[in-house]
Amino acid sequence: MTTLIDRSLPTIMGRVLRPTDPGYDEARSVWNAMVDRRPRLIVQCASTADVSAAVRHAREHDMRIGVRCGGHSIVGLAVPDGGLMIDLRAMDAVRVDPAQRRATIEGGALLGRLDQAAQVHGLATTAGNVSHTGVGGLTLGGGMGWLARQHGLACDNVVSFEMITADGDIVHASAAENADLYWGLRGGGGNFGIVTRFEFQLHPVGTRALVAEYTFPIEDAADVLRAWRDLSVDAPRAATFTASVGSELTVGFVWVGDPEGGRRLLPAMRELGRPLEGRVEETSYLRLQTRDDTPQGHSLRRYWKGHYFTHLADDAIDAMVRRGTPDGEGDMLPAFTLQAYGGAIADVPDADSAFGHRDTRFEYVAAARWSRAAEDAARMGAARACAAALDQFATGAYVNTLTNEGRAGVRRAYRPDQLSRLTALKDQYDPDNAFRLNQNIRPSTTTQQPRVRLTQLRDPGFRTLGNGSQYLATNRSTARANEKPIPAEGSS
Repeated sequence: MTTLIDRSLPTIMGRVLRPTDPGYDEARSVWNAMVDRRPRLIVQCASTADVSAAVRHAREHDMRIGVRCGGHSIVGLAVPDGGLMIDLRAMDAVRVDPAQRRATIEGGALLGRLDQAAQVHGLATTAGNVSHTGVGGLTLGGGMGWLARQHGLACDNVVSFEMITADGDIVHASAAENADLYWGLRGGGGNFGIVTRFEFQLHPVGTRALVAEYTFPIEDAADVLRAWRDLSVDAPRAATFTASVGSELTVGFVWVGDPEGGRRLLPAMRELGRPLEGRVEETSYLRLQTRDDTPQGHSLRRYWKGHYFTHLADDAIDAMVRRGTPDGEGDMLPAFTLQAYGGAIADVPDADSAFGHRDTRFEYVAAARWSRAAEDAARMGAARACAAALDQFATGAYVNTLTNEGRAGVRRAYRPDQLSRLTALKDQYDPDNAFRLNQNIRPSTTTQQPRVRLTQLRDPGFRTLGNGSQYLATNRSTARANEKPIPAEGSS
């Protein structure tokens, strides 16, 4: 039996946690409370050298690698049962150069750290909508946010990356160095390595914002959404149109910049219908970036399904409002949100980055959250039905909202030509698919079909010992022979 820590790890600057160590359970807990897996080791890295050592240790002992920052993956990809979790949260330094309008950020930082450091100088870059999201996961998948229509996605604002490869080596990527990798890291997810440092372009956005929201009875939802859709077409880039449907409909927009510019949109918003309530709030950019933070922390169980749309047809809106049912009525129906794209997102040529679907006009997410495990199947089933009713209208998906669709989901996120180029990069940087706990781009040389099931608590190929820890086969070929594909949605 292999010891839990071999001689390659004691030199790290950070901490190594075993299942019996204090802090282990906190470290393995992520945003979705459905995820309850037990890594064999958790390495809480304090430096790039620590990350390199952890990767080499995992490769030497054929341990599955999970990478944790904000922990917002809906299927808990950061937490490998019986594997090695690389926890980057201690690597959260942010340095801002206001003269050059650049921010250098370690791979474990949360978005809130970036916002706070940049806003001291009236600067910002696209950084999601929730401050406790990890910079790394958001950016590598694309990175929507309130500034995206003005300044592009988060990945569009990355000037350079520092990355640890599957061999534990350090590489850098920018437009001038390893340009193919730079292309792939901007939208291709965590398939090629572990990014330990990002350099972002910042923008002088000021510190002010405006939020407008109007609530309507659900009976008016379809008509109001059609009018909201039409109004969004000519919206200024500073405005990001939003909508959500639950027991009621709420539509509106978020404006980043001088609030007076946003106020000029208010008369048209009031003409959408007869709202039950209207709210217009001037706020700071920092407060805007935290208003959607999850007050319940990691205590709720969660699931979502998403789509991209290049156009919202009237029939699609009708199907949305019904939420996978004949009449929009039913138990445990998920809420859904819509967020407008366009603007600077669409300005970037398709060939310039791995992020796909630049022509998207609206992103849709049907999301559920609950507390009782007994409701898991019903809640997830309702969210899937809600999204499935829109399959015929959808034109793709955002890789960061994919769940456990496996290869089919990856094909929804990338065009065939992008997948071909991403596969070539995978062959170059990770031909053994060491980084496979992600929305996986499989190398052309492997037959593995990595899938994730939310309810799976033990991976095939690991035997649970009496004390709750796990024995890992030390023979590489034996471990791989025992590693079976995890069924995707709809498979048996």
